[in-house]
Amino acid sequence: MKIIFAGTPDFAVPTLKALLASEHIVCAVYSQPDRPSGRGRKLVPSPVKVLAQSQGTPVHQPETLKNPQELERLHALNADLMVIAAYGLILPKAVLQAPALGCINIHASLLPRWRGAAPIQRAILAGDTVTGVTIIQVEPRLDAGPMLYKVSCPIFASATAGDLQNRLAHLGAAALMETLPAIATGTIKHERQDETAATYAHKVDKQEAVLDWTRSAAELERAVRAFNPWPVAETCYHGKTLRIWKAQALEQAAVGAPGDLLESTRTMDVSTGAGVLRLLEVQLPGGKPMPAQAFLNAHPIEDAHFGCRT
Repeated sequence: MKIIFAGTPDFAVPTLKALLASEHIVCAVYSQPDRPSGRGRKLVPSPVKVLAQSQGTPVHQPETLKNPQELERLHALNADLMVIAAYGLILPKAVLQAPALGCINIHASLLPRWRGAAPIQRAILAGDTVTGVTIIQVEPRLDAGPMLYKVSCPIFASATAGDLQNRLAHLGAAALMETLPAIATGTIKHERQDETAATYAHKVDKQEAVLDWTRSAAELERAVRAFNPWPVAETCYHGKTLRIWKAQALEQAAVGAPGDLLESTRTMDVSTGAGVLRLLEVQLPGGKPMPAQAFLNAHPIEDAHFGCRT
């Protein structure tokens, strides 16, 4: 088949690699425009763009697909199918109808659970033990199209959002390659989603990463994992922002007020609304992530409290 690929972040790279290595023809790649990054705010190309250009595949980076010129260019490709993986732009109905076989999307959840922008983070925050990848036929409603293929995988107790994203990215690429032959021959089966079971995965807001120590230790541990590698869980410590990269909920009763650091020279155990959270890896502004023991060696813990007192 002649395929258009649309994707932007690292999650989409394994799928593009699989397509480029297949018998199918990737006639064009669509990716979001280069964005400023780092202290110098230099424009940085997306991981998908970098891969596509390294293989000599044409790359298009429109700010929107709604203007007539972009629609005309896309139609002119005469593609059989458009494959989408974390592209990040809304596709107008005219785009969905442009390829002969329409558009399919690789979504990082077991639909209809966790439709939306942040399915990986929401699954971890909710304490889900299983997730997966669903390939759907794209319709105008967000992630609501008929399902073509589903494959599941466990969410391990220590998995961060970064860990899970990497696993699902490769799982999605393999799932796509399983699906394409049936799409090409018109034998693919469509399964409608159960609307009564649908949940929505709201986009992550950086403010969510500020830990509320009145929550339980189990909830806070999930937050630390869900917000690693972005935006990274944080708390206030002696007037500074302390980022928390790794933590573990302990099966012991809380002592003192939520946010109090329990006195110790070896571990950073913090009282919560229910239980104790052990901080394993932390980072102060301008520094690098460090093990809790190294942090304790450099900073006294007398009268230490995390979070802003009210």
